[in-house]
Amino acid sequence: MTTLWDTTGSAVVKELAAQRRTGGAVLSGVALTLVVVADESRVAEAEQAATHAAEMHPCRVLVVVRRQIDAPVPRLDAEVVIGGRLGPGEAVVMRMYGRLALHAESVVLPLLAADAPVVAWWHAPAPEQLATDALSVVADRRITDSSLAEDPLAALRTRGQDYVPGDTDLAWTRGTAWRATLTSTLDAVAGRRGEPVRVRSGRLTGDPRNPTAQLLAGWLSARGGCPVDIEAGPRSAGPSGVEAVALELDQDEEVRVAADHRGGAVISQPYRPDSTVALPERVLGDLLSEELRRLDPDEPYADALSSATGIEGLAERARARQHIWFDPAESDGDEPEPTGPTVPGDSADSDEVALDGERNAGETAPADVRPGRTS
Repeated sequence: MTTLWDTTGSAVVKELAAQRRTGGAVLSGVALTLVVVADESRVAEAEQAATHAAEMHPCRVLVVVRRQIDAPVPRLDAEVVIGGRLGPGEAVVMRMYGRLALHAESVVLPLLAADAPVVAWWHAPAPEQLATDALSVVADRRITDSSLAEDPLAALRTRGQDYVPGDTDLAWTRGTAWRATLTSTLDAVAGRRGEPVRVRSGRLTGDPRNPTAQLLAGWLSARGGCPVDIEAGPRSAGPSGVEAVALELDQDEEVRVAADHRGGAVISQPYRPDSTVALPERVLGDLLSEELRRLDPDEPYADALSSATGIEGLAERARARQHIWFDPAESDGDEPEPTGPTVPGDSADSDEVALDGERNAGETAPADVRPGRTS
């Protein structure tokens, strides 16, 4: 690991290339670039999760920490790591001060792996409009986490209003085990009957203010075409916010899945004895790894978000984002205005930049932009 104090973007690029040559590392196995935007208080947690994800999905990890935007002098401190504490691949942790923090993309763009997809993950409360952060315009996929907001339900509605295909939320990922268990339970009922099952209504017991519970209820409502109510439970429901789900089926049958608070769930269904399945609360790295498995739009998430927030037509929205310039130091409460696409056409030269260090990405204006990312 090499630490560069008060450095420039081009120096970071040169150091990354130098460490790659010294260590004999190759870039051909990199599947994507993971850009992590984190608050200083959450950096250690974000690094641990990104390291876990990088072990399953070989990637270049770029951690962006915006610090003291009001600092009078722009400054960049960076740690360059290859095959160290941040996993087997390449990683750069960048702490940005002053106006440079508003133009993080000017440092990040030359560091992106050539011709590899870009995933941006906010391990912090995300902007109300992701397009105000140019890193969202660069990314092919964008991961937020509504549960980190002061008001998670308001954050969920914000994500619905700002949704573009390619967005997703770790609040949705926390419900994967519940969705899989409920689907397999209904499949078992359909297999016993020998015909499809129709869901008439549903009831979710848990925390009504948890975004995962809201998205799970939204998914059930969207898939089943029926109302699903959320009732407050008598005990803590854990990170997922879900304690039990009961579904009323046609033919006067009901199935119920209830957490046993020992890392499992009890499934109750007609004409079968109760059974127990694993339903663990997963760590942050597992959630991130799941989201990195796919780079196409998550249509079930769009349907669940639409149902949970009442905002229609999310999946039909255009995929392209246009950068919106927003300066918090000059904001007067007005809506920020679009400034046009942040990046134009082709990404073939990114690693050549990493080798020759010709671009100086440490400038405070976003003059250095990597072509080809407008989604």
